[in-house]
Amino acid sequence: MNLFSTSSLILCLSSIFFSLIVYRNDRNNRVSKAWLYASISFSGWALGLYGVTSTKSESYAILWQYILDVSAIFLPALYFNFLSELFGRKKKLWRNIFITLATLLSAFSFTTFFKNGVVPKYDFFWIDPGQYYIIFPIYFLVHATIALSVLIYEYTKNKDNSVLKGQIRNTMIAGIMGYTGGISNFFPQFFNVYPYGNYLVILFIVFMVYGVLKYKLLSVKVISAQIFSTAIILVFLFNVLRSSEFSEWLINFAIFSLVIFFSVLTIRSVNEEVKARERIEELAKDLEETNIHLQELDQQKSEFVSLASHQLRGPLTAIKGYASMLLDDDFGPVQGEVRDAITKVYASTNDLVVLVGDYLDVSRIEQGKMQYDFSTFDLRELAGTVVTELKPNIDKAKLQLDFDYDQVGEFTVNADQGKIKQVISNLIDNSVKYTPKGSIHVWIAHTRPGKVTLSISDTGVGIHPEVLPRLFEKFTRAPDASKTNIMGTGLGLYVAKKMIEAHHGRIWAESAGVGKGSSFFIELDTV
Repeated sequence: MNLFSTSSLILCLSSIFFSLIVYRNDRNNRVSKAWLYASISFSGWALGLYGVTSTKSESYAILWQYILDVSAIFLPALYFNFLSELFGRKKKLWRNIFITLATLLSAFSFTTFFKNGVVPKYDFFWIDPGQYYIIFPIYFLVHATIALSVLIYEYTKNKDNSVLKGQIRNTMIAGIMGYTGGISNFFPQFFNVYPYGNYLVILFIVFMVYGVLKYKLLSVKVISAQIFSTAIILVFLFNVLRSSEFSEWLINFAIFSLVIFFSVLTIRSVNEEVKARERIEELAKDLEETNIHLQELDQQKSEFVSLASHQLRGPLTAIKGYASMLLDDDFGPVQGEVRDAITKVYASTNDLVVLVGDYLDVSRIEQGKMQYDFSTFDLRELAGTVVTELKPNIDKAKLQLDFDYDQVGEFTVNADQGKIKQVISNLIDNSVKYTPKGSIHVWIAHTRPGKVTLSISDTGVGIHPEVLPRLFEKFTRAPDASKTNIMGTGLGLYVAKKMIEAHHGRIWAESAGVGKGSSFFIELDTV
């Protein structure tokens, strides 16, 4: 076996392996299919060239020559079909014309007008051209010109697409190498020149592989590992073919077999890893899309709650206002059962106003629309005001209220006075609602330098240990909280936490357990 025939066999095997790798990884891709068809024709040509240049029998050489000629004639037409699929050309008129011409020329290649047979040349057999053999090189040159024109046109057309430009440029270089090497095989027929250019065809495969790896031409997934393994296999196959003695051949064949075995294991491992990674990527993408959808739904929910709460506030305020005026006898004396009914309407409406306010605050917080008006004030005075305002309700609940504070030091803070008042009112009101009997103790002190702490302790129902860690989350309530306060929603403490955090402060709760009371703490920076 000479170097020319050996290189032809390597071309045949590398081309068919490469095309099968591409097709196997993306069987539904039309470009991959088109490349497979062209590669089968290319491999047939290389196999025929191997047979013609390696056999010692003229009768076998002519059979190989038939395979070579038919494959070589179809190759330009199938390569044009590959370019048409690569660039998304839907019209198939020219493709059909070229396939038809290739079919006619293939039939013509079996006649003596195309070739007279084969003759010994350069230590192997070579074609003996017939009277009209010149049609074949002309046909080949025309196809090479058309293919090059298509590539140049697409390159200039897509000059702003760097990835596609890289694909086209690489395909163009590979095509030039392939056509140049192929044209050199016509030299012995006309100029008696050895076809050294045939070795350039190897570069055609090299540049196509490079295009797949760098520019993701043909859209394959694990092709790099497969191509690498195939290249190693071909190298060791070359060593087997070059063996001159049986012992050398046996050793090389054993090594070749081991290389194939471990290459298969490597490719299988890479395939499994890539499939797992692709599955994870798909799940991550689905999760991301689901998360975006949930965020959109949450945004729509917040907007709806905000709108609904805002619309409810007006009517509830009006009902509460008129109920208050009726209880104050602004429209005349109201006595007996009527007064009791109006009192209940007023109380229920007031609870609804607080509830709607909580929903509106939550909506504003989640949408980032909560406004804060910071000013400097005395936290002790603000807490005293809140205690004074809530004292009638505390007295009505028959609870004892104590309000204490450190006698030394200032309690000046820089905060939104309205929001802090709302938080303190909420915490004291909660203590009232969840303390059936006993007392409530409000206390303000300097617990550490630069900080002021307000605490509200009660002797009420306490907090279950399992609920305490998530007490300030949305809609969190103790399992039996509804027995004490039916109207509670679990939003008040969430709103209070967000407001205090907006002031860079801290809020937390402590409780010895169910039935042992609870304490709430607010810590803010002093001025």
